[in-house]
Amino acid sequence: MPTIDFTIFPSTRYQGSKRKILPWLYQAFKELRFNTVLDACGGSASVSYLLKKMNKQVTFNDKLHFNYLIGKALIENNRYKLTEEDITNLFNNNPQLNYRSIISEMFQGIYYLDEENQWLDTVCNNIVNMNHYRNNVLQYKRSLSFYALFQASLVKRPFNLFHRANLDIRTNDVDRNFGNKTTWETPFPDHFMKFAHEANSLIFKSRHNCISTNLSVFDVDPYGLDLVYFDLPYIRKDGNNESSNYLKCYHFLEGLSKYNQWPDLIDFNTANLRLQAVREQNDFTKQNMLQQVEGLFYKFRHSKIVFSYKVGGIPSIPFIVKTMKKFKKHVYTKSLHYTYALNHQNGDAKKNREVIIIGK
Repeated sequence: MPTIDFTIFPSTRYQGSKRKILPWLYQAFKELRFNTVLDACGGSASVSYLLKKMNKQVTFNDKLHFNYLIGKALIENNRYKLTEEDITNLFNNNPQLNYRSIISEMFQGIYYLDEENQWLDTVCNNIVNMNHYRNNVLQYKRSLSFYALFQASLVKRPFNLFHRANLDIRTNDVDRNFGNKTTWETPFPDHFMKFAHEANSLIFKSRHNCISTNLSVFDVDPYGLDLVYFDLPYIRKDGNNESSNYLKCYHFLEGLSKYNQWPDLIDFNTANLRLQAVREQNDFTKQNMLQQVEGLFYKFRHSKIVFSYKVGGIPSIPFIVKTMKKFKKHVYTKSLHYTYALNHQNGDAKKNREVIIIGK
């Protein structure tokens, strides 16, 4: 088993990312025999990157297109990087292009300052129209460019989310006990270059070809997989589950990834211009979670399963264990006290525990 340097991994502000607990997950994965693996809801790609580092044949999957591009950039890509010339070209206006101003015209005063919206429009136009490479190279250059753009967009947002039109949190001249004013006010190009260089440093070729797919987990081909890893949205028993709907929280990044189609996808009845059919595009809700989990276990019954969840959610850990035992002979759990930013239960080791349920 290769030695893993956990300091050389993608950094992310993505909600629910397992980045901080990768060493713990690594120990659990090492106990299992597998070669082909599906990261079913790949998100920030942190776990897929770990599995790629372990020289597994990884299929990264996520229903959101912007996450798919992250998987394309960091997991499927095993060779191509952004050059300094690529980055310079992304920042500059090309006199041969007819630039669209989608963000400047539609999102004024919602998430970023006017000059920042203009910069985002410029870079998106340049990414979409990047065409001086062969197609097999171009797909990875574009994905890396979007990766850097997504990460730069996240760090300049209060709470690293797009669930509310709250630019005023940045602009109001008040005392703050949270957030990072310096990071918010750092220019977009500086953030972009940082994340572009970081992405370049992460590209490597493993022993197997890895792929990124953009499907509902229920549409993924279940055959030929030794192991399936699930990290589903966390559904709380009570309270607001707004944060469990990733399209709702990151709709702006999804729009960036579909820049030319974006105006046709917007729900103009929402104050912050979310995408249409947010609820319908969410596979996992409080109402359907129990049924969906059992359906997934049945679908991937021929593979080993590692299922990440937290104590206190829907379904409960005992329900997950009981349901998994319908399809697996040997089921066991591992747990870890885990702290999250802005979580008042961090000090409670019983309530705030990350759990993995393993079935084989």
